[in-house]
Amino acid sequence: MSKAYQQAGVDINAGYEAVERMTSHVQRTMRKEVLGGLGGFGATFDLSQLNMKAPLLVSGTDGVGTKLKLAIDHDKHDTIGIDAVAMCVNDILTTGAEPLYFLDYIATNKVVPEVIEQIVKGVSDGCEETNTALIGGETAEMGEMYHEGEYDLAGFAVGAVEKDDYIDGSSVETGQAIIGLESSGIHSNGYSLVRKLIQQSGVNLNDQFKEGQTFLDAFLKPTRLYVKPVLAVKSSVKIYAMTHITGGGFYENIPRALPEGITAKIDVTQFPTPAVFDWLQEQGNISTDEMYNIFNMGIGFTLVVDKEHVESTLEILKGQNIKAYEIGKTVKGTESIQLTGV
Repeated sequence: MSKAYQQAGVDINAGYEAVERMTSHVQRTMRKEVLGGLGGFGATFDLSQLNMKAPLLVSGTDGVGTKLKLAIDHDKHDTIGIDAVAMCVNDILTTGAEPLYFLDYIATNKVVPEVIEQIVKGVSDGCEETNTALIGGETAEMGEMYHEGEYDLAGFAVGAVEKDDYIDGSSVETGQAIIGLESSGIHSNGYSLVRKLIQQSGVNLNDQFKEGQTFLDAFLKPTRLYVKPVLAVKSSVKIYAMTHITGGGFYENIPRALPEGITAKIDVTQFPTPAVFDWLQEQGNISTDEMYNIFNMGIGFTLVVDKEHVESTLEILKGQNIKAYEIGKTVKGTESIQLTGV
């Protein structure tokens, strides 16, 4: 059967080797609540061990988008898995949920065990950093669906939060502070435009972008994981709303966490803009206002806290080795968001 399947375009033995290669990476992510091992038909997580009275399960799924094309075209696959984890766990974190487990899906033209191992290494790195168990997944070889060397990557995460601690933004009031947490760069959104601007510019991605960093390094830098620093804040400070700034930038994402009648007033002069965004803006001759409608512009996650808790929040985040800034406040208004200093 293996020979017949291989003649049809699927190499079963390569799949077996890929599983063997990824096993050691997956084992790094295990939590005590995980039952069974890798390779079963279903992955099991024991919620009874969470020490929660009324746990709510929060789930999220996402992919990496066309950032994958850069990784594929430049044969660099060891960090793209971090992006897949981050896009999912950062989303569910906005409810106050602690991510518990993650499943990945890799679809490819042909299973190349070394490449699959690199992808899963990145997924495992992201899971390990956020204490999220990689408890299952799927690798599908589909030669008729993808061109040679191509693959797609998607993820699914589940977290839990006590019902009394669930955060949905409904209790946000005027006069509260908006804290912005620094992004690592572009993260995983806007890459159709990024790739177009790279092509238009004719830049060699192996050239130095800034000291110690090539253009490729800057464009493939993985999405920052906010789980540990935000949960550290949540354990000491009441958080009223959170936002993961992804596709749609400031304009689309920050208002999603606010109730009707509350406007987010953001002063963009209160935080630095990474150089990679300046380069993109210059190459595309894009207005600053539009840049904030596409990219995170240096702020990947926001928190709404009471004004008197700003300093303690910033101190906690500093202790978690993440730069953060008071970037705005909530005001009464009908506009969803106001940007000043643009």
